[in-house]
Amino acid sequence: MSAAALVMSGCGIYSKYKPAEEVPEGLYGADYTATGEAAADTVNFGNAAWKTVFTDPYLQRLIDTALVRNADLQTAQLKVKEAEASLMSARLSYLPSFNFTPNGTLSSFDGSPVSKTYTIPVQASWEIDIFGKLTNAKRQTRVGYELSEANVQAVKTSLVAGVANVYYTLLMLDAQHRIAVETEAVWKQSVETTRAMKKAGMVTEAALAQTEATYYSIRTQLLTLSEQINTTQNALCLLLMETPRAIERGRLEDQSLPTDLAVGIPIQMLSNRPDVRMAELSLARSFYGTNAARAAFYPTITLGGSVGWTNSAGAAIVNPGKFLWSAVASLTQPLFNRAANIAQLRIAKAQQEEAQLAFQKTLLSAGIEVNEALEAYQTAQSKATLYDRQVEALETATRSTQLLMKHGNTTYLEVLTAQQTLLSAQLNQVANRVTEIQSVITLYRALGGGRM
Repeated sequence: MSAAALVMSGCGIYSKYKPAEEVPEGLYGADYTATGEAAADTVNFGNAAWKTVFTDPYLQRLIDTALVRNADLQTAQLKVKEAEASLMSARLSYLPSFNFTPNGTLSSFDGSPVSKTYTIPVQASWEIDIFGKLTNAKRQTRVGYELSEANVQAVKTSLVAGVANVYYTLLMLDAQHRIAVETEAVWKQSVETTRAMKKAGMVTEAALAQTEATYYSIRTQLLTLSEQINTTQNALCLLLMETPRAIERGRLEDQSLPTDLAVGIPIQMLSNRPDVRMAELSLARSFYGTNAARAAFYPTITLGGSVGWTNSAGAAIVNPGKFLWSAVASLTQPLFNRAANIAQLRIAKAQQEEAQLAFQKTLLSAGIEVNEALEAYQTAQSKATLYDRQVEALETATRSTQLLMKHGNTTYLEVLTAQQTLLSAQLNQVANRVTEIQSVITLYRALGGGRM
């Protein structure tokens, strides 16, 4: 029997899936690839616990709540329980099955006395797994269990990043709303000033109309920002599985995220990132599916038997009943379904190739996400310096045009234009700060972050 198993293992029936140990060269891009000993010692930003990345106490409470209440995460956790039950069932398939099947009969012929017969057997059946049918089924089920666990981590990673992204978007809208409120007050004063200057003949009707139109545009922008704040709060409440409410939160100016964004070595992507892990587990499951399809070509060997008591001894009925036992062995060899088995094997092989391609694509996509997140972070940092200089220059320009207007060297329209340009630059400055923060969040998620 062991010799037969050895022969079958040579056919691939008992072979185990070998996890990937290599990734494409330059997975993160040529500009972000460490080499040599430095690469091996690089700390991976994705390994950091999420509470060390997101230190805002309001955000931490929101993430904690989401990890307890979120419907998608709860569903994923229930899938783990389902997979665990399936794995237990697969393990039990190695053991004999027992059935207790008592039966009794009452019979009479042509008015003769009623005869009573009974049989009280316990029947057993045990499939001997020589050709790997049960082994591959169990391995497939185990991989399915690991897949469900990886899915839980994937949902957690997405959930932590999602809550953080929505939270910082909310802070951005708050900051933009504050800037718009301050600007609206300035423009309201400007409208009153322009009206007075119009009465004094210092500005034209066109200048007054332009000032009023800009003022109403800013008020409209305020209403839009208020609506966006409400929508964003609702999106956050949905992640928390709560009804709409005002979200307690900090200020964008007080936020700080880690600046040491080491991406580690690409090979770590295989174990750190849940979706990459899931893609490889899907490949492993299809691998065992191919093995199972091969095993279908070989016979099934089953041992069976029964023990019990009966009072039916052929034509005679004896009381009390006598001990009864039987044993049987059967071998079932597929004959007429060979073509179906061949088709099933071809399907399994094709599915394995599909899973291999999906795994490679997922790995490459993960590398691209890391590359783009790093590029976005560096770009946002470079823009931040330029936005700071732009806002500083526009503030100087606004003050200068106001002074020049007082001395009659410029028109009030130039002052309004300077103020409007300043507002636009300030809003862009705030948006860029959030883009910088969100690129850090994206990088954290891309590296498989989200651990407790």
